[in-house]
Amino acid sequence: MLHIAICDDERSFVRYLSDLLNRYSKETEQDIKVTAYYDGMELIEKYDTTIDLIFLDIQMKIVNGLHAAESIRKKDAGVGIIFLTTLTQYGLEGYKYQAINYIIKPMKYMRLKSELDKFVERSRKEERPSLVIANDTGKYKVPLKSIRYIETYNRNLMFHTEQENIICYRSMKEIERELCGKDFVRCHTSYIVNLFYVKGIKKLDMELITGEILPISQPKRKRFMEKLTDYWGDFL
Repeated sequence: MLHIAICDDERSFVRYLSDLLNRYSKETEQDIKVTAYYDGMELIEKYDTTIDLIFLDIQMKIVNGLHAAESIRKKDAGVGIIFLTTLTQYGLEGYKYQAINYIIKPMKYMRLKSELDKFVERSRKEERPSLVIANDTGKYKVPLKSIRYIETYNRNLMFHTEQENIICYRSMKEIERELCGKDFVRCHTSYIVNLFYVKGIKKLDMELITGEILPISQPKRKRFMEKLTDYWGDFL
């Protein structure tokens, strides 16, 4: 199922776009769920990490689409964003937030169909596995590829990602089970590392490609080295 969000303060346009999406769903037999938001702040505060694509109006009264996109990107690095605007100059600014495209209103069905066809095809090819992390500030959908390592932090966990560090209230054992078979290995009681980022090993120290140094515990060193050797072997 494709989960699409519409964020626009013109309720008549939200209904119009919802109708177009329903038409696309019937014609292509693509199962689509549509969620409507009527302001950028509502989108930020009620954001659902299962959303695959957002049609986001740039010009809204309380929180505009560009500011909303900036906040959403911190929660979800992979969600697709298509900006809606009546002014062409805003569209170019939207690319700073990794927008797929921008559409000038009013939208025609064939333009919508073209964008959705490309998005669906691209999504099938990319298949970016991700992990949902929840804490007091909300939920974050983080691509596994962007997680460098996970460490224990004040009885919780800290996810070190390419974008930012995110606290998680789950246990290390839970996360280890969830990441099993996905190129993540527990190298220490307090650390799980993404093998993609490992640059080299020196005794009980591991250097990442970012220059960070992580410890390897003696009891876990043998298994860790076996996993790392297998991983590197795939690329040699």
